[in-house]
Amino acid sequence: MTTDADERPPRLLTERLTLRRWSQADREPFARLNADPEVMRFLHGTLDRAASDALVDRIEAGFDKLGYGLWAVEVRSSGDFIGFTGLALQTFEAHFTPAVEVGWRLARAAWRHGYATEAARAALDFAFGPAGLTEVVSITTQANERSRAVMRRLGMTTDQADDFAHPLLPEGHPLRPHVLYRMTRRQWDRGPVR
Repeated sequence: MTTDADERPPRLLTERLTLRRWSQADREPFARLNADPEVMRFLHGTLDRAASDALVDRIEAGFDKLGYGLWAVEVRSSGDFIGFTGLALQTFEAHFTPAVEVGWRLARAAWRHGYATEAARAALDFAFGPAGLTEVVSITTQANERSRAVMRRLGMTTDQADDFAHPLLPEGHPLRPHVLYRMTRRQWDRGPVR
């Protein structure tokens, strides 16, 4: 990963991807992504355009406050926006919060290309480098095997004792059972699966 150090937070470059701040042009394809029931299958439901735009506004405000966030991701060869990957501060009430989570949400056309793993590695490099974090987590519903596979490819570890019921979902909701994966700076420095 390389960075454009003149930008705050920096633009992150991988072999195939650019992770950058959001532009006005990202809003329409992001709204399409958020309206796709398959993309949102393991999340809290689809978003309409107003809710999608409000999410972009919150992400951008987070960058200004924290110096990191959920970067817009584009494919370098085409310039196509494909979603987001990055770092999000989680403050809902749970045994591991507050915590910084590495997360991703990509359009279906971008699935099965290794983009989530590639972009998340860049985000983790930033987390354990310039951001100075000592631990990063990742969470998902137990049934989301695709995201869990990305977490394993990143070298993150899980322990059943860390599983939890997501407090923002009601009792009995099928997505409420969640798993927690962790990565420490020490683990990352030892060399994650690359």
